[in-house]
Amino acid sequence: MAPALVLEDVYKKYRIYHERYRSVKEIAIHRRLGSWEDRWALRGVSLEVQRGETLALVGPNGAGKSTALKVMARILTPDRGRIQANGRLSALIELGAGFQLEYTGRENVYLNASLLGLTKKEVDRKYDDIVAFSELEDHMEASVRTYSTGMYMRLGFSVAIHVEPEILLVDEILAVGDASFQQKCTDWLEGFQRRGGTIVMVSHSLASVRQLANKAAWIEHGNLLSVGDPIDVIAEYLGQVREHRHDEDEARRAHQTRRPDIELTQVTLSDAEGRPVEELERGDPLQVRISYRCHRAVPTPVFGVALHRDDGSLVYGTNTHVDGVKLDPITKDGSITIRYQSLPLLGSTYLITVAIFGSTAQNAPPIDFREQRYSIRVTPRTDEQGSAYLPHDWVLEPVGISKST
Repeated sequence: MAPALVLEDVYKKYRIYHERYRSVKEIAIHRRLGSWEDRWALRGVSLEVQRGETLALVGPNGAGKSTALKVMARILTPDRGRIQANGRLSALIELGAGFQLEYTGRENVYLNASLLGLTKKEVDRKYDDIVAFSELEDHMEASVRTYSTGMYMRLGFSVAIHVEPEILLVDEILAVGDASFQQKCTDWLEGFQRRGGTIVMVSHSLASVRQLANKAAWIEHGNLLSVGDPIDVIAEYLGQVREHRHDEDEARRAHQTRRPDIELTQVTLSDAEGRPVEELERGDPLQVRISYRCHRAVPTPVFGVALHRDDGSLVYGTNTHVDGVKLDPITKDGSITIRYQSLPLLGSTYLITVAIFGSTAQNAPPIDFREQRYSIRVTPRTDEQGSAYLPHDWVLEPVGISKST
């Protein structure tokens, strides 16, 4: 009998842009589309998952586990290699993907189930079971926008399992809802196993892996390092984790014996009066105070600050050199403050990056760099959309009005 899933020499890369020029003018000026690097999430991974088997993918964050799952689910297309699924497949990867916030729970059940391949007639037949499993009977006529994260994920889980799959792909969803509902999900997965279902799961809970899986695959840096009995594979994986920690401790001790010339010690966010602040309203001022410790003289210091949305997109970045602020050589501890007279930003969480450079050269590496380490929330005030508020008004120019006589 053919395996339930086959991955054969699968490669998948992501293109990470450091700079990306989008307009014709920018491309013409720089004579290129931008600068980037290709990062391989999967490197020649070959796996077979037999029918009725539960395979757990283990490894650190960024190892390629979720990418492997998305390739199996055909959410992502590999750059090279072959994937074959022999049976009806359902993916519990991004629960509620495709839900529309303004639709009711009932409407989203029909929408999401149709995206997973069910006909309206099939959803009609399964609807009561979907609602009963999610335990959201009293909320199905309410907009999904009013749901908590746990309610949202419970409904997504319930829809996905009622597709009646033969192969189930599970990515870190065993934390759905409260403890009682988590146990309900685990019980369902165990029942699915007993019925001969095939499962491929990703979980950082090694206890869950030991409980549910009868086979494990260790992936790291996109490479498949080991496949076999979960106890043996987990032991190998944890052995390397301990080894890495030892190496990191050694590197940290070596770093401490040779500190950088200057390092950040504290970054504080405050309002115009210098009071610490975590939340602002649109248009409020903000001060970012950067404290530093000097170990050796820095002849040409440059301080940089950048503001990002919580999705990682850059809102604004600058530094003392760009702004024409000439700093004297730094020879002792101190601080510097950047003052934004007004933040015309719309409601969201914004992340702040702070860096210290030892040169005014454009591509100089930072001496100390804290990427998106600090956060400030701007309170939403209206239903406006976007990142920034643009001052505006509306002018009505009435045309002649004819009166009937």
